[in-house]
Amino acid sequence: MISMIEQNKHSPSVATLNRLTDALGLSFAEFFSLELPASRAVFYDQKDLVPLTEGRVTFRVVAGERRDKAVQILHEVYEPGGDTGAEMLTHRGEEGGIVLEGEIELTVGERTRVLKPGDAYYFESNTPHRFRNRTKKKTVIVSACTPPFL
Repeated sequence: MISMIEQNKHSPSVATLNRLTDALGLSFAEFFSLELPASRAVFYDQKDLVPLTEGRVTFRVVAGERRDKAVQILHEVYEPGGDTGAEMLTHRGEEGGIVLEGEIELTVGERTRVLKPGDAYYFESNTPHRFRNRTKKKTVIVSACTPPFL
């Protein structure tokens, strides 16, 4: 599987990457880490956001080069049919976000709701959760979680 990923023959789901990083004892940020710059950036252009995933779900992280950050901020895009995987995600901490564009079906534990632009969410991340775009339009979310898990 890792060989196929390295050769760009397979794009793993977020759930698969989560299992892989858990097995390695790394956060997503450490797994995809870049060399630390000489001085810490304060502002980030769109091109500076570090891509963590590809495919129907793309996550780009602000300050991806910082291993010591206390909060993780993500720009998330869910293409039509994109979802975080059949297996529900769980990790320590809390997360929240705001839908900027499109619609997303969010399941947290036993509760499911379709969120539209301007709608938001906040929950404890150890509760199993899943994001799915069941529409024909892309969905854009800006989210934050603490502690960082990607």
